[in-house]
Amino acid sequence: MNSGESHFHTRRSALATLIAAALLARGQPSLAAPAPQPGAARFGYDDVVAQARILGGRPFDSGGLTIPSELSKLTYDSYREIRFRREKALWQESGSDYRLLPFHLGFLHDKPVQLHVVKEGNAIPIPFTTSLFEYGKVPVPKQLSPSLGFAGFAVTTTLNDPKVQDEVISFLGASYFRLIGRGHRYGLSARSLALDVGGKQPEEFPFFRALWLEEPKADSLDLVIYALLDSPSVAGAFRYVVSPGRTTAMSVTATLVPRVEIPRIGIAPLTSMFLAGEGDLGHRTDFRPEIHDSDGLLMQNGSGEWIWRPIRNPASLRISSFGDRDPRGFGLMQRDREYGHYQDLEAHYHARPGYWVEPIGDWGEGRVDLIEIPTNNEAFDNIVTCWTPARPLDIGKASEFTYRITALSTTNELHAMAQVRNSFSGWDSRDPDADGMGKQRFIIDFGDGDLAYFVSDPKRVEIVASTTAGSIAHTIIAANSATKGFRVILDATLPVGQTADLRVYLKSRNRTLSETWTQSWSVPAPAVRDAPGHVVTRD
Repeated sequence: MNSGESHFHTRRSALATLIAAALLARGQPSLAAPAPQPGAARFGYDDVVAQARILGGRPFDSGGLTIPSELSKLTYDSYREIRFRREKALWQESGSDYRLLPFHLGFLHDKPVQLHVVKEGNAIPIPFTTSLFEYGKVPVPKQLSPSLGFAGFAVTTTLNDPKVQDEVISFLGASYFRLIGRGHRYGLSARSLALDVGGKQPEEFPFFRALWLEEPKADSLDLVIYALLDSPSVAGAFRYVVSPGRTTAMSVTATLVPRVEIPRIGIAPLTSMFLAGEGDLGHRTDFRPEIHDSDGLLMQNGSGEWIWRPIRNPASLRISSFGDRDPRGFGLMQRDREYGHYQDLEAHYHARPGYWVEPIGDWGEGRVDLIEIPTNNEAFDNIVTCWTPARPLDIGKASEFTYRITALSTTNELHAMAQVRNSFSGWDSRDPDADGMGKQRFIIDFGDGDLAYFVSDPKRVEIVASTTAGSIAHTIIAANSATKGFRVILDATLPVGQTADLRVYLKSRNRTLSETWTQSWSVPAPAVRDAPGHVVTRD
């Protein structure tokens, strides 16, 4: 911790540190703590908020954020050699199904996080010791301080089998965390806060200075975590309550104290990878038909409309904003769960979850932003979505946001309407014709909901299509017995140099049958030869 946090150290926490260090030195798997003194305050979220208020009221201090060079020089391969000894996992004697496993510092994980266990109301620091880790071919570091800290942690529980410990959540890197439900594989990530994503200046990455985990009891169902976040622009306190299960959920309370005005602050940000989907033949790098952690952004706006926006790997940075007030939910989803659509025996993209964010309380005016960044490598997350308030948060004042994140396998349980199952671009004639108009065909498959009822009489189903620019030239609807739904074909035209947002949904008389599919497209200015061998683009 930095000097600004010394106010919160007490004789009781110092004693707890010594006891914890002694137990770990003897190889004990769990921490002990002195009994709380009568009338003594129990550590909780208010204590973390108090620290965030103090940090936010002071200039950012980068002191204490370096690690020994022997750790920062670790390569990707050498860092992977270092593994936590599972037999030393904390909480083995708590009687609960939870186990705590810290991560070692090194490689890209170069900001130390101070980990604590809250036991009987006492916040007990977890001292670093090399005896907690196996180092493989990497030489065991020497003379590392017990106060070094860690890179983060993972928690395991009996998620998939009552007799087997599996990871359910991990915190690693800046303010990133991941959670999974039953049968899931890790895929996309959540972040506690995003700053200037897609902005004109470089993105700023807030990080955790300290994390606290309440030691679960034998009958504990939930896991409670506190975090102190810091960054040059903002300090913050977070409370996470994790509820593992078939659909693991996490309730989040965030208290943010900006040091400066932040034009683009992302609340409840999610980040994912999209390299190639069913409509991206040109982005495939090998035999696999599709390569992505998520395939679409799902939203329910404040008026109750459900909206589906397919994700793409764009040719250039693309930012889409959906203005709203008090959104009901948004998230990045992996709807396609068919193994055969991915053919990946290692990544298991078909088993990766989607994250659904449900705001709690009044979030006011703002927008859901979707940032799509070009990539040719599946190792990098290139998709970000978040809620951006309409006006910057007040400098020096605490602003609170509360929401819930759920790890889902399917979106069928979120609403009862028909959903977008696939969408493709058909023939593409965006090169303008003699009239200066580009043309493109879009194909959308709607399924589920109550569409099966209408398959025998497609004339009762109406396409509602609109565009913000250009025109809808032609639409076709056809029953699709394979999906028990309908296929929509839409031809759109657009003047050269313009961008349009398309919207399509199905209805029968005055009854809305489906969520709204939306997509943007553009007709770029043609390249012309301005001199021999010199090609330029005219705006």
